[in-house]
Amino acid sequence: MKIYDELVARGLIAQVTNEDEIREMIDNGKAVFYIGFDPTADSLHVGHFMALCLMKRLQMAGNRPIALIGGGTAYIGDPSGRTDMRSMMTKENIEHNCECFKKQMSRFIEFGEGKAMMVNNADWLLDLNYIEFIRDIGACFSVNNMLRAKCYEQRLEKGLSFLEFNYMLMQSYDFLELYNRYGCNMQFGGDDQWSNMLGGTELIRKKLGKDAHAMTITLLLNSEGKKMGKTQSGAVWLDPNKTAPYDFYQYWRNVADADVLKCIRMLTFLPLEEIDKMDTWEGSQLNTAKEILAYELTKLVHGEEEAEKAQAAAKSIFGAGGSENMPTEALSADDFIDGKIDILSILVKAGLVPSRSEARRAVEQGGVTVDGDKITDTRKAYTTDEVANGLVVRRGKKAFKKVTVET
Repeated sequence: MKIYDELVARGLIAQVTNEDEIREMIDNGKAVFYIGFDPTADSLHVGHFMALCLMKRLQMAGNRPIALIGGGTAYIGDPSGRTDMRSMMTKENIEHNCECFKKQMSRFIEFGEGKAMMVNNADWLLDLNYIEFIRDIGACFSVNNMLRAKCYEQRLEKGLSFLEFNYMLMQSYDFLELYNRYGCNMQFGGDDQWSNMLGGTELIRKKLGKDAHAMTITLLLNSEGKKMGKTQSGAVWLDPNKTAPYDFYQYWRNVADADVLKCIRMLTFLPLEEIDKMDTWEGSQLNTAKEILAYELTKLVHGEEEAEKAQAAAKSIFGAGGSENMPTEALSADDFIDGKIDILSILVKAGLVPSRSEARRAVEQGGVTVDGDKITDTRKAYTTDEVANGLVVRRGKKAFKKVTVET
């Protein structure tokens, strides 16, 4: 199976322009393609995961990726999928986040001469002359068409700033610059980006002629992928200092039954023939599939050693083994009052709940255990010595921490 058909079979392609031509270019390693990443945080999260995996697949097939860091567009903020305006970021924040992205992407993509490129759109956006830009680029866009774009639809009801209205022009101009500077002939993005991407394709044709090759592809679940990055307790980051490898493993271990095979197809590099055999799995077999998913993705992001440790820790928790690989939270002496700390404080300090009220609710509902014993008394307290020996604290079926005392 050639690479384009594999992308389709894995459920990664939603919409395309010029499909026959795109297929020919991708299958023959002729695509120079870009995917954009706005540096709105100092780490990529699992919502970016699909894009990174796609870039890796296409590079393995001989195509050349361009990772476009939105150091310029981050000053505006993408309104797509937003119900409110993004917080304004400082130059220092943006530059720091860009550096963090570079380090993380290098785990997925091979950069270097003739290989993948990393480009920052601040290089051309920050020095634009506004009058010249509006005369040259703004004249190519119809406001009527822009107002019908899906990326603006939700915001028009609650208010769309003129600042954000410029985003489509900025993103379209990115494609034109990448085309002129690096021969970029293809762009990938989420289905929520379709209008912006079509704008870039049309801009190239208007500026360079109808024969200019500029193609567009959207990823089937990339907008859902952004939602993947969020859980009830916050974001699931690729940075191990923000989301521990064990927590990353557990996130994937606990995906819904209906999503596990879909995620294995889209995100792992297991052969499709092997995945197809899992289609008939049900019941306890789906738990095996979830373990495969969690292990493969943790290995991809954090390396084989961390994946092995996370898997061992999970098995020790659900089984009868030890807890040496379990994620640990060390309490300080200041966390204890008169040599004791109550269960509600432990749950909050360990990051298993966001607040004491949530902790109280979890205990009252019977969802908290310590060393296997269910805790029903919200006033239950532990001494410094008891905690120092290590307590395995569990909230529900998914959240665990080994709580100790700083030494």
